[in-house]
Amino acid sequence: MRHTIPSASQFYVTAPQPCPYLEGQMERKLFTSVQGDSAKDINNTLSKQGFRRSQNILYRPACADCSACLSARIDIKKFQPSRSQRRIVGRNSTLHRQSSSPWATEAQYDLFKTYLDTRHADGGMVDMDVFEFAAMIEETPVNSQVIEYSTEAGALEAVCLTDIFDDGVSLVYSFFNTEFSKKSLGIYIILDHIKIAQQSGLPYVYLGYWVPGSKKMAYKAKFKGVEIFHNKNWTPLDQNEGYAANASSTDFTSLSAQVAEISMPNMTPIRER
Repeated sequence: MRHTIPSASQFYVTAPQPCPYLEGQMERKLFTSVQGDSAKDINNTLSKQGFRRSQNILYRPACADCSACLSARIDIKKFQPSRSQRRIVGRNSTLHRQSSSPWATEAQYDLFKTYLDTRHADGGMVDMDVFEFAAMIEETPVNSQVIEYSTEAGALEAVCLTDIFDDGVSLVYSFFNTEFSKKSLGIYIILDHIKIAQQSGLPYVYLGYWVPGSKKMAYKAKFKGVEIFHNKNWTPLDQNEGYAANASSTDFTSLSAQVAEISMPNMTPIRER
């Protein structure tokens, strides 16, 4: 199904399929392509409205009877590392960070495959071949970087594909060596991106979706300063809010109405707190 808004962008909705985060739920996504001269502006604008990028597609959940997936970001002005997070930084203090333009390598792919085999063996990406992996990394129409973390001996330990927004950095996809779980490399990547944002004078780190009730996503709520895109606004995450996954169909805005409410570049921006 196709929907349009005044900017002439076209939005589509995927067919329902089993949700990867909540058992018994069905997933559906609203998406549009991002390409051409306006790609950067569209990516910046839609990211502020809960959209995420995958190659040249921007998407956000539009499930028929569930609203659990909430876009999350860290307001770095409000971030203070916990004792545990400070220890994680210390454990990884010898890692060397290197940023480059999006370019896939064999070392990245080997690390990626090992990561999937140990952490997401039943996921939809586990059968991704080297060419599909290269497309995931390299096919970006916006300002993106590949950030690698290596040991002093040069061994690749972690990789993150990162988008650079006008107001922050976005972790599009990350993977890492799972052999030493005590190093908590996944958490370290986020902590280092907070540092990257601070050094760049950018106020936010975009984390993707947080799903209350999903053990896979619980770590995102442990960062002080997290806020979520809820009821069309960014608001501080309140663990006591009890964000409901289920609601009656009357509680959900129609797809046409959702599209009509989307702000695009050169249109009225969405309200901030």
